Amino acid sequence: MLIQDLEVVLKVAEFRSITAAATSLDMRVATASAAVKRVEASLGVELFVRTTRQLRISPAGERYLPQCEQALQMLESAKLNVREDLDDIDGEIRISLSSDLGRNVVTPWLDAFLANHPNVALRSNISDSNIDFYRDSVDMALRYGSPNDASMYGFKICNVPRLMCASASYLESNGTPNSLEDLKQHNGLFYQLRDIVQDEWRFNVGEQSHKVKLRGNRSSNDGDLVRRWCVSGQGIAIKSCLDMADDLLNERVINLMPDYKPTPTELWLVCPSRQSITPTVRMLRDFLREQTREVLLKLVDAKVLEKSVLK
Repeated sequence: MLIQDLEVVLKVAEFRSITAAATSLDMRVATASAAVKRVEASLGVELFVRTTRQLRISPAGERYLPQCEQALQMLESAKLNVREDLDDIDGEIRISLSSDLGRNVVTPWLDAFLANHPNVALRSNISDSNIDFYRDSVDMALRYGSPNDASMYGFKICNVPRLMCASASYLESNGTPNSLEDLKQHNGLFYQLRDIVQDEWRFNVGEQSHKVKLRGNRSSNDGDLVRRWCVSGQGIAIKSCLDMADDLLNERVINLMPDYKPTPTELWLVCPSRQSITPTVRMLRDFLREQTREVLLKLVDAKVLEKSVLK
């Protein structure tokens, strides 16, 4: 049971609804529901009586919740007393980054962020492996895809289309594919996630979905290596537009079959809990949104992406 779980419980009691409480707290319903379950499991009693039509406070909840509210008010007062300088942008950023995005795109941004905020220090963990916040001693992770753990809290940074790319040298030697049947004749460069080689590619064309299984002589669990293979002319890869932005804008690679759109993703800044969100984290979140928007705008201006990506 976490302190922020108690805040959720009090909101549920106020609104008599987990959904309304989640909306008020700007979190997912699943996150709020998990918080309530953790508190009830810790106490060994149900605080709410749930039916298909309504939610009401149980007798145990009637006794517990007023004291819980008083306790949280005391903790908040104590926090304010010892953290009068809460709005200062300082401390250490301990962040996990994926290999390609982190090494080639985000690290220069973080250098600029530290230059603007000299009281902030950085500890960077670069890996494509799943992160464990406590084992790996990080406070946040910048990752593709929304958080799938209801106990975590995340901020969406931007939409991220994925693109199919190859270098001009590869296309000169092997031809340019114009259909999925053509694509089957080419060498795929595959990302490997948890020992699963992603050699089946999915595309959307208008309202229709298509998939094709490719052959290829290279795969890796390191996204940066897949990008390097692509740029050096070893085959065709599907990559995030952020990972490939500099290569696309400088014509080191070409966006292939633009009507066939690989499944898009999103970029999220994920924290283990609401309590870990400091003014520095919020400042970094806003900074990352500004930086990614600049990159996406350049790709829109270069007609690599459609303007709808900015919504």
